[in-house]
Amino acid sequence: MEHHESLHLIVVSPEATLYDGKVQIVSLPGEMGSFSVLFGHAPLISSLVAGEIRYREADEPEKYIGLSGGFVEIRDNVVSACVEI
Repeated sequence: MEHHESLHLIVVSPEATLYDGKVQIVSLPGEMGSFSVLFGHAPLISSLVAGEIRYREADEPEKYIGLSGGFVEIRDNVVSACVEI
């Protein structure tokens, strides 16, 4: 099944681009607790704490990226995270 309502997730560190692609859902370790982002999420900027960015591509098992901190911007179905690993 083709999904037209997808998010574009970009995760970068000072060393490299860790992920750049389409996902259905992403969960992030925010300072006030973990939160999930789906298509149509309101614009948001948040700091990130140590934990994992978890994401799911269409018809794929959940994947994750460990981080020690960073920040994320969510706007127009693009989730851009700058992280320290």
